[in-house]
Amino acid sequence: MFSILIPSFNNLEYLKLCIDSIKKNSEFNHQIIIHINEGTDGTLEYVTNNGYEFTYSKNNIGMPKALNISSKLATNQYILISHDDFYYCPGWDLEFVNEINKIKHNKFYLSGTMVGAGQVYFDAGETYKTFNEKKLLENLDKIKTHDFQGTTKCPGLIHIEIWNKLGGWSEEFSPTGGDDSDFAMKLWKSNIRIFKGLGKCLTYHFGSITTRKKDKSLFTYLGSRGNKIFLKKWGININFFENFYLNAGLDKNKNFIFTKYDGPLGEPIKNLKYFKELIKCKLQLFYLNLSKLN
Repeated sequence: MFSILIPSFNNLEYLKLCIDSIKKNSEFNHQIIIHINEGTDGTLEYVTNNGYEFTYSKNNIGMPKALNISSKLATNQYILISHDDFYYCPGWDLEFVNEINKIKHNKFYLSGTMVGAGQVYFDAGETYKTFNEKKLLENLDKIKTHDFQGTTKCPGLIHIEIWNKLGGWSEEFSPTGGDDSDFAMKLWKSNIRIFKGLGKCLTYHFGSITTRKKDKSLFTYLGSRGNKIFLKKWGININFFENFYLNAGLDKNKNFIFTKYDGPLGEPIKNLKYFKELIKCKLQLFYLNLSKLN
């Protein structure tokens, strides 16, 4: 059904949990493709011994490059972009299939909803050691979600023709940070207007384990670096794009904007607020370029 791309950087126990959840909680058979960054924690042996399809790099090449390399092995019509610290909840793939059948064309970006360290808070454990699978599964029906607008998140589903047309993820954002928003902008520039998060397609997300466990300041740095690359590339910052184009992003308190999905997106409303924030973007770009000269 789907070709699931899972980049992994020395995250073996989470990867095991992720793959096991796909195997036992899917309604359809999927191709699982892992990109192993380093793999010095036993990941390479685990993947090899279990006969999983994989690509490999001796060093950590980051998310965009890992996705692009592993996507070369994809044999299905749809690519699913995954993190290795996801636990896929029962019926996750059926929600995607039902939505595909409703849309009846391939010009879309669909995602699931991240529970835990994601869009919807739920505590079933912060690490694989404290993960309470029973608690999560028994409470799935009680977790309040809805289909939401403007998603750039993972797990993200895209038709392989669209993926190949856009050249996958932009590798200048490696190792990560801003890469998902950049991909959404490339989709937007290709006249794709369906960016829909599915409220009943649930994954439990432990939350950027790879970047956070290496250095707590790294996650913040990568986000800042990615925003600068995005700004120089597109002339606006990430939050401007997500706020005004996707009706998503972060609010002034840096909380997720979780707007109910109401159909394909239209062009941004160019009101006073739009132009005020656009001027801020242009000033940021000016000072960014100026700093490069000094």
